[in-house]
Amino acid sequence: MKSRNDLKLSFNALKVLQKRYLLKDEDENIIENPEEMFKRVSKTVASVDNLYNDTDTCKTEKEFYHIMSQLEFLPNSPTLMNAGTKINQLSACFVIYIEDSIKGIFDALKHMALIHKSGGGVGFSFSKIRPKGDIVKSTKGIASGPVSFMKIFDVATDVIKQGGRRRGANMGILDIRHPDILEFITLKEHEGILTNFNISVAVDNDFMNAAIDNNEYNLINPRNGKYVKKLNAREVFDTIVNTAWKCGDPGIIFIDEINRKNTVPNAGKIEATNPCAEQPLLNYESCNLGSINLTKMVKDHEIDFDKLKSVVETAVHFLDNVIDVNKFPISKVEIETLKNRKIGLGIMGFAEMLIMLGIPYDSQYALDTAEELMEFITYHARRISAELGKLRGSFPNFKGSTYDKEGFQAMRNATVTTIAPTGTISIIADATSGIEPMFAVSFIRDVMEGEKLLEVNKLFENTAKKEGIYNEKLMTEIAKKGSVQNIDGINENIKRIFQTAHEINPKWHVKMQAAFQKHVDNAVSKTVNLPENASPEDVKEIMLMAYKLKCKGITVYRYGSKKQVLYLNSYKNDNKKYLNADSEYSGGCPSSSCPL
Repeated sequence: MKSRNDLKLSFNALKVLQKRYLLKDEDENIIENPEEMFKRVSKTVASVDNLYNDTDTCKTEKEFYHIMSQLEFLPNSPTLMNAGTKINQLSACFVIYIEDSIKGIFDALKHMALIHKSGGGVGFSFSKIRPKGDIVKSTKGIASGPVSFMKIFDVATDVIKQGGRRRGANMGILDIRHPDILEFITLKEHEGILTNFNISVAVDNDFMNAAIDNNEYNLINPRNGKYVKKLNAREVFDTIVNTAWKCGDPGIIFIDEINRKNTVPNAGKIEATNPCAEQPLLNYESCNLGSINLTKMVKDHEIDFDKLKSVVETAVHFLDNVIDVNKFPISKVEIETLKNRKIGLGIMGFAEMLIMLGIPYDSQYALDTAEELMEFITYHARRISAELGKLRGSFPNFKGSTYDKEGFQAMRNATVTTIAPTGTISIIADATSGIEPMFAVSFIRDVMEGEKLLEVNKLFENTAKKEGIYNEKLMTEIAKKGSVQNIDGINENIKRIFQTAHEINPKWHVKMQAAFQKHVDNAVSKTVNLPENASPEDVKEIMLMAYKLKCKGITVYRYGSKKQVLYLNSYKNDNKKYLNADSEYSGGCPSSSCPL
């Protein structure tokens, strides 16, 4: 198959595609090129239209191919990797229930393994497991507690590669009232513990108010619902703060806010989220995600709302089709997923969009833009979901849902929008992750089992050329520092627009998360970046601010407090090839040895 001239991929995008996404034969030889990958995915997902006979499948396939090949929209990694293959498991997010029994715990472990093998990430609440030292009647023994079982899940994850392409990721959640909560909070203070887990504490409004008022709260044994003892809520909250300051974990999920916004309260209470916390899910639910590349939604220094509307419509159709074509790894997940048909349409490249519009990230104008943008996306995503609901039927739990109560006649999907971190798909799209600001104008990204990629922001590169200040000496200096702030020869307006994550006051990170959350069905993945010299009091202020602004959760990261995938590094001579190489793929190969 000949390459199309209109498909342009960056050098780093090609590296990631070759390593993880393009199909390989038994000898690990790549057997498809990027165009063929997008064709494979679009053909597989569009085939669902044949089940309903309500659309032109050929037209749908072309529309799906177009938005992917133009990098206007990309689905989550399992869809790109697995669509049209024997695996054909296309969802990224799962929540599995863990009951308080050996059988239940190890059933969940088996389910986790199957999901990881197929490319998904798994969230768990360990809150139902009886505390350490509690009685085990069947053996007259003593319970070892949820933390000990988490370590088993972590070891199992370590030896399972997802579809042979990436390691598994988990979210472990424990309720603030669990008797083992202090052990859980401090679990990751030392490196090497639960390396395959993010951990978060599920806190309710009563606890947060008790922490603010310096009151006590009750610990409850989940085995029998009985009172165990009291703890001072502020002291426990301070322990969360101090540990997050030290190592970035735990995060917090505001469980009451999550359930207040649960669109299907009739279906049950949400207790856990996926690994990056952007997808709260009921037990055994899954969700498939996709993100719109906002760098493609700007025209003449304004948001191109007509184009954005069109891409939203196609993307919702795509994500809903994924549910029907999906090969679920566990039958119970299929049953629960089909009851609510949740999808999560999000965005990436928001930081670049602001730069293209000339808007500083840390400004009220940026917050207003975020709200306007996400309100528009969610409105049109719901509109299309409602139209699909009329054509193909509403999700089975529609009766009693918030949509039913608000007077909607039909709705195909219980949720339609999510802000995911985007990770590797943002490398493919050559855009910043999710709604994050630039990590740096130039930085090293550690990906794919230790392989390192140098990234240079294209918008700055173009701006520097336009201003007549671009040269290798300047780019080398920026690559060493990752920032343009303390470099001579760059005007203040450019410096204001090209601020990086660590140059933005942390409060603006929280404000931005809250601005998006107002118009997102699910949750918002956002890391609040703090400088290395930030204090625990700074962390505390950020967490309280997130609670007051009605975020669904909060994750803080103080620079250097744990191993990271994005980092600044001195610019070595052997990286000069990145500056000089042709960085765009237009149907050819970046080198004669390229296997495409």
